[in-house]
Amino acid sequence: MSIKHWPEQERPREKLIQHGAGALSDAELLAIFLRTGTQGLSAVELARRLLTHFGGLRSLLSATKDEFCQGLGLGDAKYSQLQAVLEMSKRHLQEELMRTDVFNSAEQVRIYLSSQLRHVPREVFAVLFLDSQHRLIRYQELFMGTIDAAAVYPREVVKAALQYNAAAVILAHNHPSGVAEPSQADIAITARIGDALKLIDVRMLDHFVVGDGDPVSLAERGLI
Repeated sequence: MSIKHWPEQERPREKLIQHGAGALSDAELLAIFLRTGTQGLSAVELARRLLTHFGGLRSLLSATKDEFCQGLGLGDAKYSQLQAVLEMSKRHLQEELMRTDVFNSAEQVRIYLSSQLRHVPREVFAVLFLDSQHRLIRYQELFMGTIDAAAVYPREVVKAALQYNAAAVILAHNHPSGVAEPSQADIAITARIGDALKLIDVRMLDHFVVGDGDPVSLAERGLI
């Protein structure tokens, strides 16, 4: 049965309008993006098959073009549309952070960092450079590594902080495994960068580790 024949309260688009996007499952959100199914499959059923094929929304969103286009009913046009949607989301969140006091908007920071780093298949170390009012000046990915490590140099963080005339920074990196628990190496490099930034009078407010769930704050753990 096609979606148009479903009860109205069960149709993804109508459900979103009535209850908000947060009320929809991953399959329902993906179905709205897909718009149509394939022969014998509704858009929701196709979405479920795709999520099963890729192992979840995270893997689907981080798939390369070739991987994405191997999925049922997917091609270059859908891949381009999805990438555009993801980029618009990132830019919207960045604009929000540029207008607000980041230090007092921890939840916004978590959402923004998740949008930037959660789906990246290799480890990336990034920095939010902030002004004296803790508003975002720039987000920059400084170091990229293998799937399980990234070489991080405190002097490069200091150099960038001086370049942007930053008053404070928030560090962030992802764990491609999806497990956001900070490692001893994470704690050690955080301390080294914090010591280096003190020499130029720049505050390090936090360091977030991004995985599948909510990003973990080292400051909240008492590790900074």
